[in-house]
Amino acid sequence: MEPLSGGWTTSPHAGESLRVRVEEQSAAAGVRRRITALAERLGFGGERLGQIQLAATEAAVNLARHARQGEMLLRIVRDGGAAALEFVCVDHGPGIADVPVSRTDGYSTGGTLGLGLGSIERLADHSGLYSRPRIGTVLYARFRPPSEAPSGPAGGAMPPIAGLTVTLDGEEECGDAYTARLVDGTVYAMLCDGLGHGPLAARAAWAAVRATHEVASPSRPADVLRCVHRRLASTRGGAVAVAAIEPAAGRVRFAGVGNVAAWIVGPERRHGMVSVPGIVGAHAERIREHDYPLPAGAVVVLHSDGLTGRWRLADQPGLLGRDPLLIAATVLRDAGTRHDDRSVLAVTTSGRGVTA
Repeated sequence: MEPLSGGWTTSPHAGESLRVRVEEQSAAAGVRRRITALAERLGFGGERLGQIQLAATEAAVNLARHARQGEMLLRIVRDGGAAALEFVCVDHGPGIADVPVSRTDGYSTGGTLGLGLGSIERLADHSGLYSRPRIGTVLYARFRPPSEAPSGPAGGAMPPIAGLTVTLDGEEECGDAYTARLVDGTVYAMLCDGLGHGPLAARAAWAAVRATHEVASPSRPADVLRCVHRRLASTRGGAVAVAAIEPAAGRVRFAGVGNVAAWIVGPERRHGMVSVPGIVGAHAERIREHDYPLPAGAVVVLHSDGLTGRWRLADQPGLLGRDPLLIAATVLRDAGTRHDDRSVLAVTTSGRGVTA
């Protein structure tokens, strides 16, 4: 598949994202093997490859020994023209009672390698951790390939944008895709849920991504959606949401068709944004754009109907101001699932949260 336009954070292509259930210690070997294959595609080798293998193996062993319903997403992520390797761990408990202690080198409660989560974080160029006792833990670690020059003490600033996609069991291609871009303080975001699932749904979703990239920024969400509608006419179509998130102006401009959920989540409550019924590419005659107030420090969340609406960031103290990937992974874990592909995109407005 030809390269995508620069400057965009975009969901992984087929074969660049793997989901591994980690409920037994034997799963750690599979995690190591799969992340090695992805790392070698990005040019990792030698000592750095060994560090990635070590971090991923320790994370997998910790999930198998201590967590319930543990999963790891292993993927290549693309922010603008750069690619990186990432793993994301999620589980449903028991959580970490003392996060600072868990970061201590040599700390182990069950015979793991004893690196401590702090060592995993130091091995990574970027990382994040959020945990609540009796609820569960979300952890991610990102590794910049050797071809990417450092752009700061922590490897460069992370964008206020992060998303996750999970393919329906039994399918090789995800029928959901997202893309987002930061331009002069405004984030332009699009998420498409291709009709159905499998290769034809994926074709529709990626057509939506490419159409979004072709529209000059800044553009109104309704205009982007009309362009996507025209492009999807040759596909089976899908549900599409487009948002322009403007923290400085304190507003979100939004246009959506179909059943992609769109939320503004503030410190006090979450507010849904309205999509009109229809199928982009087939029946989307009533495209409308709405303006919504954006509270200070709020996060905007878009997700496909592979996830239910049964999630509340208010139940996760301190998460709202954190890294968007931690928020996206928590929503993915907590929302509940339907028999479909799943995707979630989170855009933060208060700057990148600390990883501590």
